Parts: sequence; structure tokens; C-alpha cells
Amino acid sequence: MMPRMLRTPAAILFDLDGTLLDTAGDIALALSRAFADHGHTAPAPAAVRQMIGKGGPVLVERAVAAQGLHLDAAGQAALLERFFHHYGGLQERDECAAEPYPGAREALARLHAAGWPLAVVTNKYHRFATGLLQRLDLARYLRVVVGGDTCERRKPDPMPLHHACAQLGVASADALMVGDSANDVEAARAAGMPVVLVPYGYTEGQDPRLWPCDQMVESLDELPGLLTR
Repeated sequence: MMPRMLRTPAAILFDLDGTLLDTAGDIALALSRAFADHGHTAPAPAAVRQMIGKGGPVLVERAVAAQGLHLDAAGQAALLERFFHHYGGLQERDECAAEPYPGAREALARLHAAGWPLAVVTNKYHRFATGLLQRLDLARYLRVVVGGDTCERRKPDPMPLHHACAQLGVASADALMVGDSANDVEAARAAGMPVVLVPYGYTEGQDPRLWPCDQMVESLDELPGLLTR
């Protein structure tokens, strides 16, 4: 795939899990504790990593199916509630192991210093996203955080991207999306904006190099140079 030429964006939107932060360990731990609360065994962490991408409810659905469990809607809702309980508890007890990927902090700092308006658009619930960004001292670089519960619809629908751009005061067509998944590509295309991908994130078992992005960077610290050349 030949990369397309990128124009200078008016603002930059970042996905969170798998793009800025490696959160898979925390997600797998919270899921394991939630399953244990109900007397079940959760999928292994390596399998959970392949299930991340469309938010907590879809993650729990995939984990239940992977374990061959037959839960009615109430049982699945209860399991989801325990997952959120345990995931939030990791932050409250300072048990989080999530860390920025190499180059992510440096990229945000350089882009912020250069004056670009930056936002996070994630399918993670807003309170969890903002908690992580504050804990890791990344919130200061961001003007807007859009979570999976901020809008009526979540990625791959373009609504959260449009919402972020409206909050930043830029047209969607003038922004850039940076992500790691097919969700990000689909949402960006539907919003009419270019998209840059990283290859190391949560790809739901797919090969990100086959997706129709405009550019791929091995590390986010390549992004500022790509945009300022």
C-alpha cells in the first residue's frame, strides 16, 4: 500500500488503548477478577489482548463466547458491572500497570509545544480514560477527551470524532486521526479525515498493514517530524 500525502492538520485526535497506552494487562486482570466473582475462568491475557477494541460491553461479550458460557442478558450485564468495578478499582488502589508506549509521551509533548490542539477519542468510558491520563501525567497535553459513553454512538461510528472536532473548534475534514485499529480507520474515513496507524496495538487479530490508512508509523515519536516536514 502506497501512503497518501498528508496535509498539515488543524488538530490531532488520538485513540487511547493500543495507541497511546498499553492497557491490556489491566483489562485482563479486571476481567479475570470479574469472571472469578461469578465462578468462571476468564480467557488468558494473550487472548484478551485480541478482544480489545470496541469497548467494555463488546469485550465481555467476546470473553463470554470464548469461554463457551451461556449467560442471559442479566447475567452478562452483571458480569460487565463487575468488570467495570474491578477496572475502576485498579485506579483507586493504584494497582494500574498501564504505561505509555515508547515514543507516545514524547510525541504528545512535542505536538503540544508546537501548538497543535490535541484530543483523545476512545471507546473506553470517559472516567477511566481521564483517570489514566491524569495518573500518567498526559492530561496536560490534551484539550478534549471523548469516551465511549460521551456520545450516543462510539467508534467505528464517526460521531465521537465529529464531537471532538466541534469541541476543538475545527472542521472534521481538517483534523487527523491517529489509531491502531480498523475501528479508527473506519471512523476516520466516515468522518472525512485522514488517518495514521501504529502497528503495535490491539488489532483484533487482523494485520494493520493491510488497512487503508494514509500513513503508518512504527512509533509515535515519528509523527511530529512527519507532520512538520
